[in-house]
Amino acid sequence: MSFYLRPAHDLDAGKMGAMLTEFVDQTAWLPKVRSSAEDIMYCATMIERGWVTIATADRPMGFIALADDEILALYVAPDARRNGVGRQLMSYAKERSDRLRLWTYKANTVARAFYRLSGFKEVGRTDGDYNDEGLPDVEYLWERGAE
Repeated sequence: MSFYLRPAHDLDAGKMGAMLTEFVDQTAWLPKVRSSAEDIMYCATMIERGWVTIATADRPMGFIALADDEILALYVAPDARRNGVGRQLMSYAKERSDRLRLWTYKANTVARAFYRLSGFKEVGRTDGDYNDEGLPDVEYLWERGAE
């Protein structure tokens, strides 16, 4: 699968928001706490702040939101998974920092496995008091040279 990375534009917010909404809709353990319109607004805010890089070909296939050394979001469209999109987005983030931090839900075993394979180490957990969904989550840290 051929794709390239580019900074996100305002018009990408709708497709990005659709990726978030689709992920929630397809994930049985994840409660829906935001509307589709709120997902789009969240993506638009991240784009406006300059945090988002899109993996695209003829359409957006995934995106990463990176604010300083924190990965705020990393999503890949279902039909683009297992084609190197997530790996390329993660490489992009690693090229820009010597240290990266992120959070994911404890129940998201696929993401947790991906982060471990990407060299991240678990450094903390919460019982869900710090996210809107109220789900236990796990903090991961990657440091250059610690792999």
